[in-house]
Amino acid sequence: MALVPYEETAGVGLRAFHKPLATFSFANHRIQIRQDWRQLGVAAVVWDAAIVLSTYLEMGAVELRGCSAVELGAGTGLVGIVAALLGAHVTITDRKVALEFLKSNVQANLPPHIQPKVVVKELTWGQNLGSFSPGEFDLILGADIIYLEETFTDLLQTLEHLCSNRSVILLACRIRYERDNNFLAMLKRQFTVSKVHYDPEKDIHIYKAQKRNQREDL
Repeated sequence: MALVPYEETAGVGLRAFHKPLATFSFANHRIQIRQDWRQLGVAAVVWDAAIVLSTYLEMGAVELRGCSAVELGAGTGLVGIVAALLGAHVTITDRKVALEFLKSNVQANLPPHIQPKVVVKELTWGQNLGSFSPGEFDLILGADIIYLEETFTDLLQTLEHLCSNRSVILLACRIRYERDNNFLAMLKRQFTVSKVHYDPEKDIHIYKAQKRNQREDL
């Protein structure tokens, strides 16, 4: 599923993915993310959406101190790591095949006093939701997780389960295909959705979503 490379990665675009390390500076920390394109494909490289969403969090768009957050389809874990450095209690999730790789990046980039605030946990959308309490999180984060149409229903079911009436969802993505707009249309049936940020250089949109049955005064 997450091991299928995007078409756009051909040629020059692949070079950055083949680098063993990608280095960033967020929250006054130097973050070195290990990448492993050959073994895990798209699950093990840093995509632009993760960088843009991390930057958005660092800008203070959401109050993260003391916040309970979850990152879906975390891959390398960059967004969850940044959220933790900014004060959130974070559950960083992906499918089982990517967990050991994900844990290695989390452990390498979080200071010892922050590591207890972070859990790396398996989550396959629509399947093992029973291991998560309904409405457990204040903030749900996803970077470039909207790309396989066959996962859309399971992803929506997962968002519905994890959200309370007060939860905020932030999804960062590049709109590549018509199916991406189809997912946003599906999302709008269950949530109020607005675009809160756009990075023109990287062509990345950030959408905010909240359950429809809550007052829209947040």
